[in-house]
Amino acid sequence: MTLTSVLLDTPPSVAARLGWDPATTVHDRRRILAKELIAARLGCDVNDIRIEREAPRGFGYHTRLIASRDGEELPIAIVTASFRAATIVAICDPGLPLGIDIRDMTPEPADIRFMQKHSHLFDPNNIPDLLQHWVRVQAVLEADGRGVRVAPDNVRLDMGRLKGWIPDRNMKYTLVDASRDSWVITIAIGTLPAA
Repeated sequence: MTLTSVLLDTPPSVAARLGWDPATTVHDRRRILAKELIAARLGCDVNDIRIEREAPRGFGYHTRLIASRDGEELPIAIVTASFRAATIVAICDPGLPLGIDIRDMTPEPADIRFMQKHSHLFDPNNIPDLLQHWVRVQAVLEADGRGVRVAPDNVRLDMGRLKGWIPDRNMKYTLVDASRDSWVITIAIGTLPAA
């Protein structure tokens, strides 16, 4: 496999890699990147790490990736996002709410219309701004974990687009721009409110 990957700039609580190769399946990209990240964190060989998909519990259940070493499950959460031939994998502490979104800089006209319909921007015709806004909204939705039960219109971003939240939850997300090359990438990291 000829998967090309790069380490992304992230806060210390998260490690993330972007990989792309149209000849490698999305499932293989996820496993390869997860093994690279975990092996680097543990200081071991990538062949020491095993990545398996959790067995589905029922229809519509989104399985997660599970990492193990020497037959022992590792306490590491694996979060992924893919778009076309690119995949991002991030690892973090299992208790950390984390969401990722990735898009390329040239969205399809149908995607642009959908983003315009669900955004709160003053100028929805500024496509680079719309795309950046949309990727941040999607990362917050991924971190929230409720999926399509929450409409993108419900996500709120601060003026600088550095924080995001959904009003019915007591959780705020720090938004990290990890964009690289022709990919617009946002990582949303949960931050519990101060007491």
